[in-house]
Formats: sequence, C-alpha cells, structure tokens
Amino acid sequence: MTDQVVSRGLGPYARLAKLDIYDYYLGLPLVWSLLTPAARWQPYPVGMLLAVLIAEAAVVAAMVGFDDITGHRDGSDAANYSSDAARRRLARKPLVAGTLTEPQALRFAWAATVVSVVVWAAVVAAAPYTPVWVVVSAAACVVAAVQYSWGLKLSYRGFQELFLVGLGVGWVLVPYGLLTGQASGFVAVQAVLFGLGPMIFGLYSNTNDALGDRKAGRFTVAARTSPRVNAAFVTAVSAAESLLVLGAVAAGVAPWWFLGVLVPLVALRVAQLVIGFVRGDVLRARRVAIRTHRVTVTVLILSNLVLA
Repeated sequence: MTDQVVSRGLGPYARLAKLDIYDYYLGLPLVWSLLTPAARWQPYPVGMLLAVLIAEAAVVAAMVGFDDITGHRDGSDAANYSSDAARRRLARKPLVAGTLTEPQALRFAWAATVVSVVVWAAVVAAAPYTPVWVVVSAAACVVAAVQYSWGLKLSYRGFQELFLVGLGVGWVLVPYGLLTGQASGFVAVQAVLFGLGPMIFGLYSNTNDALGDRKAGRFTVAARTSPRVNAAFVTAVSAAESLLVLGAVAAGVAPWWFLGVLVPLVALRVAQLVIGFVRGDVLRARRVAIRTHRVTVTVLILSNLVLA
C-alpha cells in the first residue's frame, strides 16, 4: 500500500481536496478589503488571515474527502460523473477514477479534520477579539462541514443548500469578527452576497445531478422536486440576491455606489438562468455561475478599497 501511494504522488490527494476550487477562500481577500486602511498592511491581520486560509483549506479538504467517500459508497458519484466524464473531469473524483482507494481517502479526510480543529483553535486563541458569536460560528462551520456528507449527513437530509450559503457567510463574518470584534450591517450584507455565490453554482450542480442524487437518497431541492419547481427555486434565489442589494441600499445599510457596481451581477444571473433552464445547458450555466461569483467578489474588493 505504501509503495502504491508513493508511486501515485500527491496529485490524487490534491484532487480529493478539490484544491482547484478556491471560491470559498475568496472570502479572505474580501475580509481584508473590509478592514480599515491602516489595518490592511499590518503584519498581524495579514498573518491571521493566512492562518485562517490554512484552517479553511483543511476544513474543505475534510468536507470534500468525506463527501467523495460517501458518494463512492452510495454510487452517486459514479452515476453523476461517469456518464459525462468529458465535461466534468472524472479525475476530480479519485475514488471513481481509481487513483485512490477508500482507506487512503478516509485517512486523508480524518487527518484533515484533525488539522482543521487544531489550526482553528490556534487562530481563535491568537485573535485579538473573541466574541461568543464568532467562536460559536467558527465551531459550527467546522462541525457542519465535517458532517456535510458524513455522520449526520446534512446534505442528505435537506440541509445542503442552507449549508452552502451558511459556510460562505461564516467564512466572511468569522475572520472579520476575530480581527475587529464586530460586524456592521454592510459587512453582513457582503457576507451574505459572498455566501450566495457558492450556493447558486451549487444549485446548478444539483440540477445536473438530480437523478443520481435521488437514487442515492441525497435530498436536494433538485432531487426532491420537479424540474419546473427546481427552476423556479433557482430563479427565486437569484432574484433574492438582487433584492438584497436593492434593499440594503434603500434601507441605508449600504452606500449608493453599492447598487451601481453590482449591476453586472444581475445581468450575469439572468444569463445563467437562460443558459441553464431555457437552453438546457446546465453545466455551462454552472461555469458561468462560478465566474459570476468570482467577478462579484472582485468587484466588492475593488469597491471596498476605492469607494468605501
């Protein structure tokens, strides 16, 4: 077994950890941009954010590792990936591709869990502020991530969509709270916008995987409802994102420029809906949704640096 691991190198483990999907980690440069100009370049906040990056990467590695193990056991990954391997890069699922064994993946997932707990504990201990809500939120993110497809299997019990947005929100508010001890309404709005990004491109993944998820007992909205109801749900979530921006400006929580800089977000969301549910190319719509998340975060960062 040892020779087998060495001969394959670290590549399969990197793919198991989904290191190429960095979208959740974009919350950290967003947090950095929300700090005061004087604090942004101080060594301590920068060092804290780098430590949080390590902690978050370990959490994601554990989460997706357990998710791949569960998906391999119940057959959902084979059903969802093997039928469209060319477009979905089967190599990203090392257990289905045969580049890792289940015991190897299981050891990796548990090791990542231990690392995530240790590093997060160190981050909290070193933080200048530790409000109860921040510490509880950090712990909830770690526990929920590990239980996403393992143990309680939250993603199999109807909580997947809530988890996807909640993790993104937490990974903006938690590091910001550890560095400042608070979170304004404007920061909270940006945190929710950030969390909605991974949730929405996850909804397109779920739409494509509905049949396989349904057979495996993973009850996402797409797996539990008709295609028409699912399309209405994705449309409603996309509209809610735009209404959040409009409502924040109208209520005075966000400044006037917030609405203007995020106009492209609305256009991109409409394009996704047309591509995914009118033209029927769900995987392309997912790719557009991923780019939309990245564009939105970039716009928020630049706006915070230049206009805030």
